[in-house]
Amino acid sequence: MTANKLTPLHVLLFIATIATTLLAGAVQNEPNGLAEPLKALLSVIKEPQKILSGIPFALSLLIILLAHELAHYFTSKRHAIPATLPYFIPAPNIIGTFGAIIKMKPPVMDRRSLIDIGASGPLSGFLISIIAVIVGLNFSEPAGEELSKGEFVLGPSFIFYFLVKLILGPGSFPVSLHPVAFAGWVGLLITSLNLFPIGQLDGGHIAYALFGERHRWVSISMIPLLFLLGLIFWPGWLMWALLMFILGLEHPPVVHPEIPLDRKRRLIGYLALAVFILTFAPIPFGEI
Repeated sequence: MTANKLTPLHVLLFIATIATTLLAGAVQNEPNGLAEPLKALLSVIKEPQKILSGIPFALSLLIILLAHELAHYFTSKRHAIPATLPYFIPAPNIIGTFGAIIKMKPPVMDRRSLIDIGASGPLSGFLISIIAVIVGLNFSEPAGEELSKGEFVLGPSFIFYFLVKLILGPGSFPVSLHPVAFAGWVGLLITSLNLFPIGQLDGGHIAYALFGERHRWVSISMIPLLFLLGLIFWPGWLMWALLMFILGLEHPPVVHPEIPLDRKRRLIGYLALAVFILTFAPIPFGEI
């Protein structure tokens, strides 16, 4: 692993992700683009100038992802833990990416460092996502009777629901989202997924820092909970549970577990838990 160095792979992946998120943003702007992405994609391909309409979404989402990963990177650097710059992951999906990652070289010295690194990304991404949602909602409007049966809709998290009610008023669901608001919604979803207290997710780092070896039981308990969520609310949670199980539920130990968390770090951990609750959407995607 080459830490603190920009490599050709970083550049190529970032350029590819710019292209795929621009295309995803343009597809979303087509009539019923989220419900019929292939049809919308063909329309954009026929008129390539339409890809410019994807700039607000792509730029907003990339800023959110950069905020998340660079917070991890600079916090790792502050704690003298070697880490790479972010690797962006382009993807042929409705948002154009699978996110971004950095790679750290273990071990982490103590739980204070671990909670700083684990919480910095989600909290930074959460803040930028909230800004994007607030800005975007001011250019959004209630969908009203425009939606037809079977049309694709996005499910709100607690914080997103509150912001829609605050900015657009009662009776505003479902919402026809501006691309910047949609990017903010995606950012909130990414935040909640990362904060699940499982394995080596950001939430797993935080849980290990707070609970030590007891993190293992928290991590294990999340799998049946995800399966239950998948059976009751959204089938996608079943795939997330399987992926988490495959990636592993354990967390590597820190070098000095005897060093206790101070009050500030515990508050950071509980703040991250509150953010997880606020950003969690039981049914992220659905149909009318």
